[in-house]
Amino acid sequence: MKIKYSYIGNYEKPKKQTIGSAGIDLFNNTDKDITIEPGEYAIISTGFFVEIPEGYVGLVHARSGLATQHGITIVNAPGTVDSGYRGELMVTLLNTDRAKSFQIKRGDRIAQLVIQRYEHANLVVVENLDETERGSQGFGSSGLK
Repeated sequence: MKIKYSYIGNYEKPKKQTIGSAGIDLFNNTDKDITIEPGEYAIISTGFFVEIPEGYVGLVHARSGLATQHGITIVNAPGTVDSGYRGELMVTLLNTDRAKSFQIKRGDRIAQLVIQRYEHANLVVVENLDETERGSQGFGSSGLK
């Protein structure tokens, strides 16, 4: 699949790191280093504008290394980029660490974009939903083991 995009910036263009990578790496495209304090978030420019085809969605995921090693994640993970959106991809990073600030340097990889097909859902109002074994049992209803 070919995806049209434009890039406005001074750092690396979004790219896949390896042939088998599902995600396209997104970079901090600001001209400054950004410090994210514990419990705080920052909205970061990527300089990336993408044309996602109809029937597909872009999902912005945290980078696993930033998440596991530093507690840096995405506020609304995964972020959703609809096929009709043509603005710049912005990433809202959250520092979940309770004690340490974290610095994002100019040009650092900050997130990854996965483009995925989805089904259009047509909502139909009904009086009653079909019965299932689980029914309306919610959070934790299947137990711990």
